[in-house]
Amino acid sequence: MDLTLGSALLVLSAPALAAGALALAARRPPGGIIERSPRVGQGGRVFVLRSLRTRRLRLDVLSRLPHVVRGDLSLVGPEPLSPDDPRSRPTSTTNPVDHTDTTAPADPTGATDPGGPGDPDDTSGTSGTPSTSGARHWRQELKPGLTGLAQVRSRSGMPWDEPDLLDQHYAEHRGVRLDLAILARSVRIPLFRGLLGATRPEEAHLSDTDHRRCGYSAAE
Repeated sequence: MDLTLGSALLVLSAPALAAGALALAARRPPGGIIERSPRVGQGGRVFVLRSLRTRRLRLDVLSRLPHVVRGDLSLVGPEPLSPDDPRSRPTSTTNPVDHTDTTAPADPTGATDPGGPGDPDDTSGTSGTPSTSGARHWRQELKPGLTGLAQVRSRSGMPWDEPDLLDQHYAEHRGVRLDLAILARSVRIPLFRGLLGATRPEEAHLSDTDHRRCGYSAAE
């Protein structure tokens, strides 16, 4: 789906991207019209993400479609992170060797301590400290996305819409239906904002006097 739909979107958006690039070139922004930033891709591979230095009509996002066609990005996926972001670094699942003798005295009853280091159900690595390796390694298995659940939901400001949790939720429940729903919402949000912005000039001219009945005076 990424290659087919990404190529189609790139062809359709090419005229708008060309017009946006020409408009930016005429303004001669500092640093050029292309913004370059390193991002961590699938398997921990670092690539340079290129995008137009503008947010009008979401051209900055659309200008990243070549990365989808090349395979650096997926249409839908977790947020692309920079190499400096701690969330992009793989966490080792092995604990460092501790040469301190922490062997507990033998239990005279022969019972095994359920929280001991030999318990196979103990995945914390350290007693009382949950391991984060399982929560982080999924980022290495997925391509980052042009858009994603975190991008369309994190704007709500709700505590349960925290970006990291949304990205992990997507990783656990990803599928074609969820991808299509996220893509539809990604398109609907800019269109809704555009329509809302188009109605604001008319609303700005409304005043109390437009709704006052005939004969109304300030004394009333």
